Amino acid sequence: MTTQEELEHLLELLKQEKEEESRQYDKMLKELSIQQRIQKGACWYPVQVESSGWSLGEHPYIIIERVKHLDKAHKFRSGQVVSIFSEKVLDNDTEEKGVIYYIKKNHMKIILYGTQLPRWILGGKIGIQLNFDERSYQEMERAVKTVKAAKNDRLAELREVLLGKQPARFDKNHHCFDIPQLNKSQTAAVHSILSAEDVAVVHGPPGTGKTTTLVAAIQQLVRRESPILVCAPSNSATDLLTEKLAGVGLNVVRIGNVSRVDESLLQHTMEGILQTLPEMQDVKKMKIEAAKIRRNADKFKRKFGPKERQDRRDSYREAKDLMYQARMLEDYVIEKTLREADVVCSTLVGAVSRHIEKMSFNTIIIDEAAQALEPATWIPICKANKVVFAGDPFQLPPTVKSREAAKNGFNITLLEKGVQRLEQVNLLDTQYRMHNNIMGFSNDQFYDNKLQSDESVANWQLMLSDGSPSEPLEFIDTAGCGFEEQVNPESLSYFNPEEYFVLRQHLDNLLVIVGDQEISIGIISPYREQVISIREAIVKDFDHFPAANIEVNTIDAFQGQERDVIYISMVRSNDMGEIGFLKDTRRMNVAMTRAKKKLIIIGDSATLASFPFYGNFLDYVDAKGVYGSAWDWQ
Repeated sequence: MTTQEELEHLLELLKQEKEEESRQYDKMLKELSIQQRIQKGACWYPVQVESSGWSLGEHPYIIIERVKHLDKAHKFRSGQVVSIFSEKVLDNDTEEKGVIYYIKKNHMKIILYGTQLPRWILGGKIGIQLNFDERSYQEMERAVKTVKAAKNDRLAELREVLLGKQPARFDKNHHCFDIPQLNKSQTAAVHSILSAEDVAVVHGPPGTGKTTTLVAAIQQLVRRESPILVCAPSNSATDLLTEKLAGVGLNVVRIGNVSRVDESLLQHTMEGILQTLPEMQDVKKMKIEAAKIRRNADKFKRKFGPKERQDRRDSYREAKDLMYQARMLEDYVIEKTLREADVVCSTLVGAVSRHIEKMSFNTIIIDEAAQALEPATWIPICKANKVVFAGDPFQLPPTVKSREAAKNGFNITLLEKGVQRLEQVNLLDTQYRMHNNIMGFSNDQFYDNKLQSDESVANWQLMLSDGSPSEPLEFIDTAGCGFEEQVNPESLSYFNPEEYFVLRQHLDNLLVIVGDQEISIGIISPYREQVISIREAIVKDFDHFPAANIEVNTIDAFQGQERDVIYISMVRSNDMGEIGFLKDTRRMNVAMTRAKKKLIIIGDSATLASFPFYGNFLDYVDAKGVYGSAWDWQ
């Protein structure tokens, strides 16, 4: 298949994905009542506007607070597209769209798409609901078409290299040197990045210091070029990079939406930086004056003749001129800020932000590339002379909503293609997180036993209050106990109450025998309904351990995190041997590698063993002598 054919196929898959997501949104929003949307977590209603103003450019913002259903679980996230509707127009004939800038408990800041703030938004009760993000699909489609059409330019060359049609080139004269804070494989990865002329790939399994390696590489790169564009698929991953890069003293500018607007991060966002510059005070004054003139022009007048019409036209013209002057000054300040930056950070789709839309970069770095849809990955590459991919294709994959698109390869990332097609891939081979026995199974199943544990963690164990070590790995088998899975008819998500009872007994015992020492504990389940039920139960079940540091969440939420102790509740238990999306072994790789000193997995061996991956795991725990029964914990 030629690169042209491959990209044409990708466009077709993108179309399928767009149609499926649009269909799902229509089903969730258009066919449900407001109360049903609230219950689904797709709507806040009613909300009230706490404040409003002007963000960067000419876009207004509102900060809203929900006044009912406080703290109810919802699906809103930073960066998502939402629509604002009035209580008087629930059929959505009148609505305004925007992007969530941040969420703090029951408060949300929304940047509107338009250049004016509709008066009806400030006039009474309004609601906020999720909206289909068509813009992201438009940008992905535009990027793929641009790549496909490229001829006789740098983008065309990169296309052929990244899709495996041409070999990647490296500077043979590059001088290697020691980097004291890095190990051998990390140092090799940095030098691969520095010497690459087209592309470098850093494969970072769990706990191997991928982010540390990238930060070290960027510190070296900025000595010879700037700014560097650093991207990631999500706001949270982009925020993490921003924090790490700023932490080593680099001048970082974070473009786009941020998911955690705390003081340490805000100062690195474009908005935060501009707030400190005196020129922006003039911009703010001009915008306020323009808004005032526009409001006065909109006021109703009893007598409205030719003179009043002319006055209104003059006022509109004056307001427009003021906004133009404000935008010109603002654009100059933004351009200057970006020119002086060492690093610009954004999400993949955020790379088309108007602040950097005309910029090109010698080097772009894409972190967590194994979670990025290929069309989204091409967006920043259109601005690049050289590309660096970092990630692990054996951890969380990108989310694909269309089964048909996934079946035909839409879930295969550009990083995966690079690992398969490029001659040089840099594997970080030393992990600093977990005991050897915790690492061992994933090392065998995913990494061809190429990983090694640093001596600082290879044999570390949770120590009990009597001075003895706790076994680092346990499997508790519920087979034959009658712990049948259940399903929530509304969410269609599975849960298993009896499995939690076993977990509770084991955890209660563990907290007693570890004594007063501080340990972090994570409880993970692949199923959201199990997470919800455990969260509700754990508050009262462990109120006698008020200082216990326990977090309960899904696998996806634990990506990139670690805990001293991890429990995994597998949930599935049935006579048919059906395990659903437990077949996604990459997600289980993530779950199993969050633990530092102790991993406890609770599940039904009779159900799990129907799938070879779990059959291998059962053999592994049996060989380690850590195969236990739930009967011991009832």
